[in-house]
Amino acid sequence: MFKVHAVSHSRLPELLRAMPKAELHIHIEGSLEPELIFALAQRNGVQLPYADVAALRSAYAFSNLQSFLDLYYAGASVLLHEQDFYDMAWAYFEKAANDHVVRAELFFDPQTHTARGVPMGAVIQGLHRACCDAQTQLGISADLILCFLRHLSEDEALATLEEAMPWREHFIGVGLDSSEVGHPPEKFTRVFARARELGLHVVAHAGEEGPPAYIWSALDVLKVERIDHGVQAIHDAALMKRLAEEQMPLTVCPLSNLKLCVFKSLADHNLGQMLDAGLRVTINSDDPAYFGGYLNENFLQTFAALHLNAQQAYKLAANSIEASFANEAQKYQWMHQLKQCFQGFAESD
Repeated sequence: MFKVHAVSHSRLPELLRAMPKAELHIHIEGSLEPELIFALAQRNGVQLPYADVAALRSAYAFSNLQSFLDLYYAGASVLLHEQDFYDMAWAYFEKAANDHVVRAELFFDPQTHTARGVPMGAVIQGLHRACCDAQTQLGISADLILCFLRHLSEDEALATLEEAMPWREHFIGVGLDSSEVGHPPEKFTRVFARARELGLHVVAHAGEEGPPAYIWSALDVLKVERIDHGVQAIHDAALMKRLAEEQMPLTVCPLSNLKLCVFKSLADHNLGQMLDAGLRVTINSDDPAYFGGYLNENFLQTFAALHLNAQQAYKLAANSIEASFANEAQKYQWMHQLKQCFQGFAESD
C-alpha cells in the first residue's frame, strides 16, 4: 500500500480536485444540462413542456428513482441526430477534463432513443466520435458501455444487443439500469450470457434502492465484473464479507443517493463504513446534470460530510483506476501520476 503522508485539512479540497481519477458510473444522457437541452430542442424543433431553463431546473426535485427517470426521459427527447449525441458527450468531457478525470466509461441507453425512431448508428457513432476526440484533444481515455433498460423485457434487451452489433468495436461492455425495484438482475440472464460470449465486459446496477439479494443475483447469475451503486450491501454481513474478499468494485454515487433520498443526508452515507470494511469503493457522479454535481463535487461534498482523509482519497482514486476496463499499461501510468500528485502535495505542505 502506498504510504500517504499527512495533508493539512485546509489543502484536502485542493488535493481532491487535482488528483487523477477514473469515472466508472456516468450516464451520458444524465449529463444533459438544461441549457443544452433547450439549445438542442431549438436546433431540432422539439417543443419542451417547460417555459425556460429556470423552469426546467426547478423541476429537479426528486422523491425517488422513478420521479427522476420521468424527467430524464423527457430531457432525452431532444436527442435526434448523431451530432446531438456528440455535443452532449463533448460537454461532459470538457467538465471531466477540469475535474482531472483520466478515464471515463460512459453508460448510454440506446433503447431510450431507438424507441423514438433514432437510428442506433446515430447514437453510437456520435458518442464514439466524442470519445475519440476526448483522447486526442483532452487526454481522456474513454469507452462506451451499452445499458439495457430493466423495466423493459429481456427480449427487447436481446434485440437491442443484436441491433448494436454492427458497431460492436465502439463499445466495450453492457450494463443494466433504469427502475430497479421489481426488476431483479436474473430477469436478464440470457442477454448477459450472450454479452459475455461476445467478449463484452458486464456490469449492473444493484442495491441502490433494491435489496442485497439483487447484488447476490448480479454476482452469481449475471456474473458481473462491477456492481453499480451497491450501497444496500451494508445490510447483509455475508455479502459485505464476500465483496471485500473478492475486491468487487462498487461504483458509488453519493450526490445521486442524496438527491434520490436513498440517504437523508450525506452525513448518513455509508461510503466511509464500506471503505473501513475493505470494500473496493469508488466515487462517481451518475447523472450529474440532475443530481447537483460532477465528479469533483461528489468528492468535495462527501469528504466534507464524512470527514474523510487523504489516505481515503488516495484509496478511492486508486480503486477507480484499478477497477476500470483500461489496459494494464494505462493503469500503471495513471497510478504513477496519482502517486506523484500525492507526493507533490506532501512535499509542499
